[in-house]
Amino acid sequence: MGYDIERFVGYVNEGLLCCICQGVLKDPLQAPCEHAFCASCIHGWLVYHSNCPEDRQTLNMSMLRPLYRYMRNDLNRLQLHCRNGERGCEMVCSLESVEQHERECEYGWISCTNTGCPVQVERRNLSGHLAACELRSQECPKGCGYTVFNSEDMQHNCIAELRSELVMLRVEMVYRMEKAAREMSSRLDSHRQHMVQKESLLQNEVVELKRQVFQMMSSVQSLIGAERLLHQELEQEKQELMELKKSLQDCRSTTADGNEKLTSLHSLTRLESVEKKTQGGDSHLKKVLHSSST
Repeated sequence: MGYDIERFVGYVNEGLLCCICQGVLKDPLQAPCEHAFCASCIHGWLVYHSNCPEDRQTLNMSMLRPLYRYMRNDLNRLQLHCRNGERGCEMVCSLESVEQHERECEYGWISCTNTGCPVQVERRNLSGHLAACELRSQECPKGCGYTVFNSEDMQHNCIAELRSELVMLRVEMVYRMEKAAREMSSRLDSHRQHMVQKESLLQNEVVELKRQVFQMMSSVQSLIGAERLLHQELEQEKQELMELKKSLQDCRSTTADGNEKLTSLHSLTRLESVEKKTQGGDSHLKKVLHSSST
């Protein structure tokens, strides 16, 4: 809204008046049709209308522009009385500085700064009201540290207040301890479940490892038995070969040529049978090794 014309000193040019509120322009904006408005007035108008309030031409916010400089200069040169003139303020200010003055005017009404106090006084009388305000708060003069209101000064009991505070602190401490205990118990239960699961997994792994070790020991024992058997067979074949060799040497030295050939043929037959046994023993050992590895 614009400024009231009655507050101004002397004549106010009609070009400096808002076309909506008919007051002196405040934060002025101008339409393309050169009509001027207070910023708050034209914003409120365009919420419900889409034209100029004077000539009804199409108008929106994007079409508004700042007031001409010469008109702004005329506004700034205007003099007007403080709004608190009826209460005794005689200050006359320029338009651009009147708001700053009115925010600090000693005759202006302000609310009491004490919480809950509805009283409004002139700024110059605020200190006197605060000294006698019933809702004035201050620190206890007896040293307990509590903040007391002026109306409660006589009823204030330091011991009762401190006892009440102690009870509240104790209740709060018990609550926090119980909360911490519940959280700790929950964490312990979670860790306990995790450890039980991990122990079960480890037990299963131990059982599997024992089974594998048992299989390996069985395979090793089988290999040892097969090796012993093969060793015995090889020793026996070695002895047979030695006997065969000796018999061949004896036959060569004691028999005729025909008999020697027959004896040699017989000895070769025995030698082939020994080699077959040896090959059979090797294949048997390979089977044992293959079964133990699988």
